[in-house]
Amino acid sequence: MKLLGIGSRINHPEYGKGVVTNLTSKQYWVTFIDDGLETIDIDSEFEVIETCEDDVDTVSFYDVESSLVQILKKWSDASEVVPIADKWKGGQLILEPGDTNLQGKDMPIDTFFHKIVMVRDRLRVMEQKINSSNLEEQEKIDLQQYITRIYGSLTSFNILFKLKDQQFKGQKK
Repeated sequence: MKLLGIGSRINHPEYGKGVVTNLTSKQYWVTFIDDGLETIDIDSEFEVIETCEDDVDTVSFYDVESSLVQILKKWSDASEVVPIADKWKGGQLILEPGDTNLQGKDMPIDTFFHKIVMVRDRLRVMEQKINSSNLEEQEKIDLQQYITRIYGSLTSFNILFKLKDQQFKGQKK
């Protein structure tokens, strides 16, 4: 018995017409028009409508997951886990106004750091959107240079980052 490849079309007596979307050594995963995804035994009864060779590269769940994570990092607002430098963990950011009649403000430095990382991540998303936009090439360059200068303004916060490769990088002189 020759195995059907992914993309083969079948007509099953119980589920109707469907397409093989995956296979194991014992089962086909078939997406049926009316019943959605079902698994059927390879040796079960069904009519083959169209056969596709099993020459489709199979991809592991790990590969799919890794690709999805890369896509989400590149195109979404989701932030990666960025560790704060050990010396700042559990610290406080204290802002004292010059006017002693006014009240100061303090917050956990971890909270402040998280906000800095969110700014960085949103700038990266903006860069991606600019690069994929329909703007003229010179407009894209101008906006990219502006974003690079923003990164340069944020380099003061690099002391908070544990890992050097996650720090802000401004324009090279």
